[in-house]
Amino acid sequence: MPVTGPDFISLQARDLDASRAFYERYLGLVKSDAGPPHAVVFDTKPIAFAIRDLAPGTDLGGVAQPGIGAAIWLHATDVQDIHDALVADGHTIVAAPIDGPFGRTFTFADPDGYQVTLHDRA
Repeated sequence: MPVTGPDFISLQARDLDASRAFYERYLGLVKSDAGPPHAVVFDTKPIAFAIRDLAPGTDLGGVAQPGIGAAIWLHATDVQDIHDALVADGHTIVAAPIDGPFGRTFTFADPDGYQVTLHDRA
């Protein structure tokens, strides 16, 4: 049987509570009841998005940018408002908002340094 497509995205986090608070506060994500105790699974559609404790032997502090080479894009309805809130609170914006084929788009760094792009065109 062939693979049918992505089904789950998970990022490792140094501080699970701080990362959960960041994604809830700035992106408006809501924690799902699903998931093991070492992870926070958010109620996202169509693909589940989660953060989890570091796997044994993982050192996010030992790399310049976690997840380098991978592109993480999330759809949002209020891209500019999210950008403005992140800027107001001093979070790193990697690429300023632009209007392009995916609508309003910008990239930020999360608390662990993962670069996440938001766009508003479904």
